[in-house]
Amino acid sequence: MSKIDIKSMTIPEIKEFLTTLGEPSYRANQIFSWLQSGVVSFDEMTNLSKSLRAKLDEQCYIADVKIVKRLESEIDGTVKYLYELHDGELIESVFMKYKHGYTVCISTQVGCRMGCSFCASGIDGLFRNLTASEMLSQVMMAGRDNGVRISNVVMMGMGEPLDNFDNSVRFLQLVSSEEGLNIGLRHISLSTSGLVSGILKLAEYNYPITLSVSLHAPNDKIRSSMMKINNKWNIEELLNACKYYQSITGRRISFEYAMINGVNDSLDNADELARKIKGIMSHVNLIPVNPVEENNYKKTNDNAIKAFVSRLESKGITATVRRTLGADINASCGQLRRGTVKEAD
Repeated sequence: MSKIDIKSMTIPEIKEFLTTLGEPSYRANQIFSWLQSGVVSFDEMTNLSKSLRAKLDEQCYIADVKIVKRLESEIDGTVKYLYELHDGELIESVFMKYKHGYTVCISTQVGCRMGCSFCASGIDGLFRNLTASEMLSQVMMAGRDNGVRISNVVMMGMGEPLDNFDNSVRFLQLVSSEEGLNIGLRHISLSTSGLVSGILKLAEYNYPITLSVSLHAPNDKIRSSMMKINNKWNIEELLNACKYYQSITGRRISFEYAMINGVNDSLDNADELARKIKGIMSHVNLIPVNPVEENNYKKTNDNAIKAFVSRLESKGITATVRRTLGADINASCGQLRRGTVKEAD
């Protein structure tokens, strides 16, 4: 029988599990507190009896991540991690320093099945989903390794969070728990490539998180050439889902838009984008595209990006250019893992 992933369990679930062991339910709060503190073995739970620790060790395991590579930027202190999971799979996370606190960008899957042409994470496809505990462990390890309290989380690393819906929602419940890391949901962003069914389902939870939608194009022709998911749910369907999500949550949508030279960065593209998202309470986050070996994309030059921003703002659309962090360590997602896997092969 496979062991139980206790770090992915909520306090009520741990209480229920303890009753099956013939143990008092109040121990659940203690166990949860230990797990959220980052312990990696049951022996570290010193306020539990030895017999209970033995039972837990026999039936459960504590998920953790092991640092395989750690690259720190000399420019801004950004740290990129390559983590190894219990089964040998590799994922990436990025730790970033801001004036308002410390942010971790975490992965939600090993690989990705979305196949976006500008992203290195999905080139080799999806290997498996991450558990909620594996997502949580990325946050804990970054805080522990840097000796700080993580204040913000971005679910924008490897993988599509809404393609791993149940584990992503469970992670949100765990990471925001007052008995644990207590990172407020308003300090968490979830990025999706546009899984309409997932957006509609997430709306029903009415979490005060920031939903970041990878739009990247003003029309279906361009978007379909960049993102396979647009063949299933086109821009109109995606934006309708965003409007529904906003009607339930009242939260502003963040539209991610990778600026690619000669593909989606003309002023006509800006005009079309403004028309499409008009009426949605939103913010456009322009991202100079990262070069990926497997495509020929080149990032838009700075003057053209400024002109794009100005055109959007003239149409009443709020837009900013994402600050580039970790430029000297290639902090874009997916490339460190791919390079390491290639070396191993």
